[in-house]
Amino acid sequence: MTHYALTMLAAGIGIPVLAALNAALGVRLGSPVSAAMILFFIAILSTSLVWFTLGRPSLTEAVAAPKHLFLAGVLIAFYVLSITFVAPKFGVGNAVFFVLLGQLISTAAIDHFGLFGAKVTPLNLMRATGISVMVLGVWITQRA
Repeated sequence: MTHYALTMLAAGIGIPVLAALNAALGVRLGSPVSAAMILFFIAILSTSLVWFTLGRPSLTEAVAAPKHLFLAGVLIAFYVLSITFVAPKFGVGNAVFFVLLGQLISTAAIDHFGLFGAKVTPLNLMRATGISVMVLGVWITQRA
């Protein structure tokens, strides 16, 4: 379980770095959309390398998968485009603060209702308090 936590910690560290790098690239290019396209090109190359390295499992099951599951691709494009547009004007810290706030809200709902096949973890008073403390901590960090 520790390796899962460390993997997700690394992913969490990467999100603001991604935001800052892609926002800077968008400013340098004068086009946040071009920066996002380049990011996705590099991402598909990286993912392809991992896919080939791990033995290329079949993608034929994707045809039968429920179509709403592909919304994840739209959501990642929305995130990358929005952070690339907004961060240079609003600040990386402010942009990521609201991303974190959105993540806390949606995570609570997804876990509480078991949406998209997630493990059900009811939103009880203890969890709500913990989420509130996290929100407060992020807010305090931004105000400092």
